Amino acid sequence: MRTLDFAPLLRSSIGFENLNRLVDFATRGEGDSYPPYNIEKTGDGAYRIQMALAGFSREEIDVTVQDNVLVIVGRAGEQIEGADAPQYLHRGIAKRAFERRFQLADTIKVTAAGYENGLLNVSLVREIPEHKKPRRIAIDGVEPAQVIDASPEKAAA
Repeated sequence: MRTLDFAPLLRSSIGFENLNRLVDFATRGEGDSYPPYNIEKTGDGAYRIQMALAGFSREEIDVTVQDNVLVIVGRAGEQIEGADAPQYLHRGIAKRAFERRFQLADTIKVTAAGYENGLLNVSLVREIPEHKKPRRIAIDGVEPAQVIDASPEKAAA
């Protein structure tokens, strides 16, 4: 695996210590596409991850968030053995253990998770804290003069 050095690109940047980790995560790629999922934007700053988990019960699914990583784990239940075990002629519905990870931005929070009809829905929302919103900085303690709207519509009135 190759390691990328971003030091020359980040000389004028502050607080991008996690960039190397994010690039490694993105370039690693995922070989397994199980289980299938969708990521959709449901509104302004609202998202939903929808994962197809046919055959799983609520008790076999675990959803956790730690260090800006959403981890969804599915544990396949005990297989019935003996005379009562089903005999499959074709088994097309995969029900195997999995672990799927999603890297979340600092401003993305998981708000809810629901499971219905074999679909796991995880709701996310973008919450920008006050200290991250843009703000005007006073120079030498003097606030800038208020901007006057000089549009032609105002002058005609």
